[in-house]
Amino acid sequence: MARLVAVTACPTGIAHTFMAAEALRRAAQAAGHTLRAETQGSVGAQDALTPQDIADADAVILAVDVNVDESRFAGKRIVRASTGEAIRNAAGVISQAVGQPDTANATPATTTPASPTPAAPTPPATDTGRPLSIVGITACPTGIAHTFMAAEGLENGAKALGYRAKVETQGSVGAGNQLTPQDIAEADLVVIAADTNVDLSRFRGKRVFQTGTKPAIQNGQALVQRALAEAPVYGTAAGVAVAGAEGGTDFVAQASAAKAAKNAGVPSAYKHLMTGVSHMLPFVVAGGLLIALSFAFGGINPAPGTFGAALSQIGGGTGAFGLFIPVLAGYIAYSIADRPGLAPGMIGGLLALNGGSGFLGGLVAGFLAGYVTRWLNRGIRLPRTLEGLKPTLILPLLGTAITGLLMIYVVGRPVAAALTAATNWLQGLGNTSAGVLGAVIGAMMAFDMGGPINKAAYTFSTGLLGSQVYGPIAAAMAAGMTPPLALFLATLVFRNRFTHDEREAGKAAGVLGLSFITEGAIPFAARDPLRVIPSLMVGSAVAGAISMATGCLLRAPHGGVFVLFIPNAVTNLPMYIVAIVAGTLVSTLLLGLLKKPVVEAGVPSTSNTPTVAGAADD
Repeated sequence: MARLVAVTACPTGIAHTFMAAEALRRAAQAAGHTLRAETQGSVGAQDALTPQDIADADAVILAVDVNVDESRFAGKRIVRASTGEAIRNAAGVISQAVGQPDTANATPATTTPASPTPAAPTPPATDTGRPLSIVGITACPTGIAHTFMAAEGLENGAKALGYRAKVETQGSVGAGNQLTPQDIAEADLVVIAADTNVDLSRFRGKRVFQTGTKPAIQNGQALVQRALAEAPVYGTAAGVAVAGAEGGTDFVAQASAAKAAKNAGVPSAYKHLMTGVSHMLPFVVAGGLLIALSFAFGGINPAPGTFGAALSQIGGGTGAFGLFIPVLAGYIAYSIADRPGLAPGMIGGLLALNGGSGFLGGLVAGFLAGYVTRWLNRGIRLPRTLEGLKPTLILPLLGTAITGLLMIYVVGRPVAAALTAATNWLQGLGNTSAGVLGAVIGAMMAFDMGGPINKAAYTFSTGLLGSQVYGPIAAAMAAGMTPPLALFLATLVFRNRFTHDEREAGKAAGVLGLSFITEGAIPFAARDPLRVIPSLMVGSAVAGAISMATGCLLRAPHGGVFVLFIPNAVTNLPMYIVAIVAGTLVSTLLLGLLKKPVVEAGVPSTSNTPTVAGAADD
């Protein structure tokens, strides 16, 4: 029996890092060996190898996709592999480590005999001798989980290649780690990893590569390498935008950006929609919570002149709720056609609101205004001295006129009729039909936990608030809280199904679940998607179905458990709590049934029953 130690690391330190470690542990146990694995990520090393562990080891396995410090393994036999190789063929890597031939592995891992510590690789450098400098921006509609995970992946990927990196995070709360003019001036490459459109004007003259957040989260190192090979120069005729006077922009830029997004696997229409949604959400959340608070002070129908009535006015149709459809439409158009599209989009959205086509009309108005304005910009050619009139006068005027006329005479009435029919259908659903719809919304919320499917369900539900349909958003929030809450409970009840790191992460997941941040379940799903995601989808579907079938209504579109304490914010509060608890318990039980006991630090599992608290940490 051999004693092995391993280090696993991928650019994000999330999925492949832990999957490789787990695969190596199981393969070693199956072969009769012991293995202790250290996982390295942006938060540091977990289960760090001690000097005694290394001294006792017969061989060292480095299953890494980034550079790691090997100096502490001097004199030891080292087997090198990628995390992908360790996941796919862990048994072959173990065989290499113990000196046995690996007949099943067509591409064996690299073995290095004991030797002096190799010199650290020299970072790639510019002509001036300094390391290449990369700056980036990451953004998702809410600016919470995917934004920061993408930033982490991009920074780690750049640093693994020996480059300098600084990434700005953009969300509904503003920009974090903001890039300075000096950062941009010194940058050799700009990487935009965003699910919403980002203003590129400050990067004119720089090489700019655009993609979504997903490639940065999955493999930041590969993304940086691709960006270095493919990024065009922004601000040239062959690259992206051509500037006109007074800050006008030729929308060859937007066509190029859309093409880059499409090539990266992110449909441009989705980016435009998410840009609108990200700007809309603060209005919806603020308005909904203010309306809920007005109920606490003045009941469902507060008397005029009271404090409750004032809160209702601020959050309602003459305040925040009266703005969210124009803002949605305006920023969809802005995403498509830049600043000239903003006015046509907002005015089109206001016409949709006043004309009765509501949320659906706002979506149509946003895309209509954006593409009309972009078409006008491409078609209208003026002398260079008059080019500055396009973004400030001609495009807003013609774009608004055309969009407005189409909304009034062509689009508005059919869309209003469709919205009315949909609203009447939703309000007239029986218990069974409502339960089915709630189950669908719930399953969508848990499918990708903050991704496109989740956002589609949440956007659909929040959009109906303007039509005073409150059932779907109640189902969406209950179903969105369930996944992280279930994982928190499962790490307590079924401790031996989770590693020490996962049990620690479960505590944070519980807090995120109470706050209605579904992304708290992402690390668990990334490590074991085939077992975790179906378990979470079933529980969320149960929560959504119970919520809608029992007539639960929610007038605040966010806030999690904290909204439940506001009087009258939730209709049928007891059953709403039952829905959340039932969904959490179902997912917890399925996680316990589907997940297998894990083995840590080479200690075999002897029981399928939950371990005693603290026993697995010894």
